[in-house]
Amino acid sequence: MGRPIDTAVTAARRARLMERLGDAVVLVPAARSRNLETDYLQDNDFRQSNTFFYLTQLEQPSAWLVLSAHAAGADTAVLLLPDRNAQQERWTGPKLGPSDLAVRLTGVPTVLSAAKLDSVLGAAKARRVPVYVPLDRYAQGLAALDRLRADTSVTVRSLRPVVDSLRVVKDAAELAALRRAIDITAAGHREVIQRLRPGMFEYEIEAILEGTFRSLGADRVGFPSIVGSGPNSTVLHYDVNRRRTNPGDLVVVDIGAEYAQYTADVTRTYPVSGTFTPRQRAIYELVLGTNQAVIDSVRPGITLGRLGQIAREYMRTHSGDLCAPQTCEVYLIHGIAHHLGMDVHDVGPGNAPLVPGMVFTDEPGIYIPDEALGVRIEDDVLVTPTGHEVLSAGAPKSVAEIERMMRRPAAPVRRPGREE
Repeated sequence: MGRPIDTAVTAARRARLMERLGDAVVLVPAARSRNLETDYLQDNDFRQSNTFFYLTQLEQPSAWLVLSAHAAGADTAVLLLPDRNAQQERWTGPKLGPSDLAVRLTGVPTVLSAAKLDSVLGAAKARRVPVYVPLDRYAQGLAALDRLRADTSVTVRSLRPVVDSLRVVKDAAELAALRRAIDITAAGHREVIQRLRPGMFEYEIEAILEGTFRSLGADRVGFPSIVGSGPNSTVLHYDVNRRRTNPGDLVVVDIGAEYAQYTADVTRTYPVSGTFTPRQRAIYELVLGTNQAVIDSVRPGITLGRLGQIAREYMRTHSGDLCAPQTCEVYLIHGIAHHLGMDVHDVGPGNAPLVPGMVFTDEPGIYIPDEALGVRIEDDVLVTPTGHEVLSAGAPKSVAEIERMMRRPAAPVRRPGREE
């Protein structure tokens, strides 16, 4: 079934949703398992729908949540679970079926067999109120939803904007999961710093950090790990990770562990040989200063757009002749911030004022392909009532700390039985 469910948290989320909707019915399908025979699976075959997880914390496929919201009167919640199949569970492991145990573990007061979905929907439609459905990929190809949308007597509305607006400001349980994911990710960075040396393949670095993730309880990676060395450091979303590092390379390590459906996103840039060259250090310090200028500006009321302007203003005015005849701002080729949560690019208003409880990234970078020189530094930042908290502070980023941690006797890279 997954991790234990905080039933008080999920009940409070459902109550907030139903209060916002007034008279309505909410129908939320869980994600379905992928096909082991036809899909190319890189991890396990299932990750829950964010909307379903937010309202239930239940990590089980092919379930349904039906909420009946009443502007006046008691709201109701019904969870529908597939009936257990002993033969199938020989292959997949035990599942949670409709039972008193399911009521106790999920905190949903009524748990029925998914076979009763049509009768539950029939009762819901009889209320003649709008039916809210998350019209996303999880709702595609489901016969019950196709029939619902084809029924001209039913007003179907999209649930995602409403739930997404609730998810923008993280509650205490979400922040706890994010902190854990970010702490695990920072540990991965520290492990890489300790073990990085010339001659390693990018995939060896990836193995170190993802092994650290798993050893500390991460469920999976939040996105494909980016380990770009030398020329690959200038490619924003490079994730092939096959190049062998050379002495003098920089390596951009952009990674995120996922824990309890919440992902980190922390980037650091390291000198493979253990010390930055003067040129690398100058570019690195400019990016680091830009990163800090953004952090220093975070407070309630500011917007991500304004933070992007601050980043570019700082880089432009502090470039000196590093990128002459231009300023280094020309090599900052992407935005510097996005919301963070269950998705690495999480839901959030594009340029609305930030409020306490929002979490976003701060990730300036400079990418100079002609020099095979790329630097990105990314932190995860929580907006607080009085300013901000850098959640990713556990990942070292000062030149002095990185070089100190990398100072160690040189060791050859040995791969028995492999020709190179």
